[in-house]
Amino acid sequence: MAEWKNDEQLFELIEKELYTAVIGDICDLEGKRKNFLSPDIRPLDGPISQRCMAGRAMTVLEVNTFFDKEDDPQPFGRMLEALDDLKKGEIYICAGAGSFATIGELMCTAMIARGARGAVSDSFIRDRGIKELDFPVFSTGFYGQDQRGRGKVIDFRVDIEINGVKIQDGDLIVGDIDGVMVVPREMEEEIITKALEKARGEKIVQEEIRKGMLATTAFKTYGIM
Repeated sequence: MAEWKNDEQLFELIEKELYTAVIGDICDLEGKRKNFLSPDIRPLDGPISQRCMAGRAMTVLEVNTFFDKEDDPQPFGRMLEALDDLKKGEIYICAGAGSFATIGELMCTAMIARGARGAVSDSFIRDRGIKELDFPVFSTGFYGQDQRGRGKVIDFRVDIEINGVKIQDGDLIVGDIDGVMVVPREMEEEIITKALEKARGEKIVQEEIRKGMLATTAFKTYGIM
């Protein structure tokens, strides 16, 4: 039986005790060996980068465009709709963009107001004020070039793909200093339960090694390293 009763308890448990590396190890053992997004997708610098982020994927699909009409009633496509549709506990995760910023400070402010737990872009972010929001954001870096006239959100809550990793709306997203990973919803209870067992076991092994146990003995005894 799972240790958590709802998503809020699950997210808090992950952020308190787990990290992407140990969850990734369990995914590997369960045959899910393609769960990490590109290593280019990194957290914001600073103290917030030391935190773990966990939440449900709110998938957003963006495409490149090559012109901008001044009278376009939707210059960002369905981006504003997507922001307004965010639910508490979700992570705004955007895929398909080109060389421009798909997330900015005002967008993150809207996400925070909706109760989101973070944001992920397979492209860039912009606005240095993001660093002051204390909000987990993962991207390939900062770049001031706007998406208006260069890209539009064409849909949300649809299947997306980043670096060959398929992401479905509602999948579990976990991010930290080691990257961002996706845990398929249908496997999350088994994977997170086993990850908790491994993470707690690692603390025991670390203490034994600190006391002088050899690495080979530790692995033979606990099966963890």
